[in-house]
Amino acid sequence: MTLPKETLQPALAYEVRGMSGLPKKPSAADLKRVPGELEPARRPTGRLVMHSMVMFGREFCYAVEASYVMPVLLSVGLPRSLYSLVWFISPVLGFVLQPVAGSASDHCRSPWGRRRPYILALGIMMVLGTALYLNGDTAVSAILQSGREKRTWAIVITMLGVVIFDFSADFIDGPIKAYLFDVCSHQDKERGLHYHALFTGLGGALGYATGAIDWEPTFLGSLMGSEFQVMFFITTLVFVGSLVIHLWSIPETPLINNKQETRPLLKNELFEYGSIEKYGNGYYTPTNENHENTSVTLAGDADLSEKDSQVQKRMTLNSLVKAILNMPVHYRCLCISHLIGWTAFLSNMLFFTDFMGQIVYRGNPYAAHDSAAYLTYERGVEIGCWGMCINAVSSSLYSYLQKLLLPCIGLKGLYFTGYLLFGLGTGLIALFPNVYSTLALCSLFGVMSSTLYTVPFNLIAEYHREEEQNQANGLISEHTRGKGIDCAALTAMVQLAQLIVGVVLGFLVSLAGSVVVVVISASTVALIGCCFVAVFVRYVE
Repeated sequence: MTLPKETLQPALAYEVRGMSGLPKKPSAADLKRVPGELEPARRPTGRLVMHSMVMFGREFCYAVEASYVMPVLLSVGLPRSLYSLVWFISPVLGFVLQPVAGSASDHCRSPWGRRRPYILALGIMMVLGTALYLNGDTAVSAILQSGREKRTWAIVITMLGVVIFDFSADFIDGPIKAYLFDVCSHQDKERGLHYHALFTGLGGALGYATGAIDWEPTFLGSLMGSEFQVMFFITTLVFVGSLVIHLWSIPETPLINNKQETRPLLKNELFEYGSIEKYGNGYYTPTNENHENTSVTLAGDADLSEKDSQVQKRMTLNSLVKAILNMPVHYRCLCISHLIGWTAFLSNMLFFTDFMGQIVYRGNPYAAHDSAAYLTYERGVEIGCWGMCINAVSSSLYSYLQKLLLPCIGLKGLYFTGYLLFGLGTGLIALFPNVYSTLALCSLFGVMSSTLYTVPFNLIAEYHREEEQNQANGLISEHTRGKGIDCAALTAMVQLAQLIVGVVLGFLVSLAGSVVVVVISASTVALIGCCFVAVFVRYVE
C-alpha cells in the first residue's frame, strides 16, 4: 500500500528523524507501514544512556532519603506511635493524583512535548523536598530556642520535606517511562528499560555509599557546617545534572503542532480505559478501517480552530475511576502483582537502616546523642547504608544479567525469580540478624529492585505491541490505550504499597515492640507474590 502524499509528512515527522531532529527520506519499510504500526526510529545507545541518567539521579536521591530520614526524624524526637506516618501522607496524594496526571500528560500540548514539562516540574519539587528534610532541623534551630516548640517544628518541617520529596520522586517515574515509550521503537523500549534499571542501581549504590561516609571531619563538612548540608549539596548537584541530561536526550513531537480533524467529545462519552487515539484530548479522531483505501487518516490533517481549543476537555477524576475499574483483566492483574511486589520491597527497604541500628547492632535511637547506645545505633545505620549499597550494585549487575536470562526463562521466569529470592533473603535475615550474613543477603534485594523496575514495564510494552498488531491486522477495532495512563496506573501501585506499609507496619511495630516484624512481613508478602505472578499474570508469547 502506498500512502498518499499529503499523509506521508506527519508520519515521517514522528517516524524517521535524524539526530538533528529533521525528517529524513523514508525507507521502503517506512512506506509499507500501516497507521497502527508507525514506530519511532531506532535510537543510538548514547541517547538511551542520556535518557536513563534521570534514573541515576532519582535513585541517588532515594538512597540519601532512605539513609537519613528515619534517623533524622528519630533524632529530633519523632514518637514511636508516629513511626510510619511519614510514609503515609505522600502516597495518599500520589495514588489519587498520579493516574490523573498520567492522563493529562497524554494530552499535554506544550511545545516542549507531552512528558518533559511534567518531569521538569516534579524534578524541581524533589530538590525542594530534599532541602526541607535535610536542612529543616538546622533552620528551626537557628530561629527557635524553646525546646518543645523547636522539637515540634523540626518534626513538621522534616516530615513536610519527606512528603514533598516522596510525592514528586514517585510521581516522576510514570512520565519518565511514558516518555521512553513515546520516543522509542519496541526494541529500544526493552533496551531503555534495561538501561533504566542499570543506572537505577548505580545511582542507588553511589547514594548509599555517599550516605555511609562521615562527612563532618572532611573539608566539605567544615565548609558547610554539618553533614546534612554536605549531603544536600551533593544530592542537588547530582540530581540537577542528571535531570538536565535526561531532558535533552531525545526530542519529543509536541501535540500542539499536530493538525487533527476533530469533533468535540461529549463529557459522558469517555469510558474506554486510557484511550487517546479514539478520544484524544477530549476529541474524537475518525479513522479509516479499510486499509486498502488510499486515504488514510493520521493525526495531523486539519488545524484546530481557536474555538475548538477552548472546549477541549480533560479526563476527570470521576471518568478516570470508571476507566480504571473497567481496565482489561490482564492489566489489573499486573497492577496487583506490582502492588504486592512493592509492598514487600518497601516494607524492608524503608526501615532497613533502622533495623540494622536497633536489631543487628542493638543500639537505641532515643538515647542521648552522646551516649554509647546512640553511637552504636549510628554505627548500625552506617553499616545499613553499605548494605543498601550492596543491594544497588547487585541491582545493576542483575539488570545486565536479565538480558542473558530473558531468552532462557522468559519474563515469567524473571518475575517469579525476583520475588522468590527476595522472599527467601529477607526471611533468612529475620532468622539470623548477623552483620555479615545480613550484608551478604542484601545482594538479593537488588534482584527484586531490578525486577520491579523492568519486568512489569516490559509487560506493558508487550501488551501495547500486541494490541497494535491486532488492530493493524483487523482483529480488534478498539484503539490502543494511552501509554501515559497505563504507566501511571502501574506506578500508582507504588503509592498504594507505601500507603499499606505506612498504615500496617506502624501498627505491627507498636504491637510487636520490635522492628524485626518489618523484615518478617516483607518475606511473607514476597512469597505470596511468587504464587500470584506465576498463576494470575498474563505473559505474551
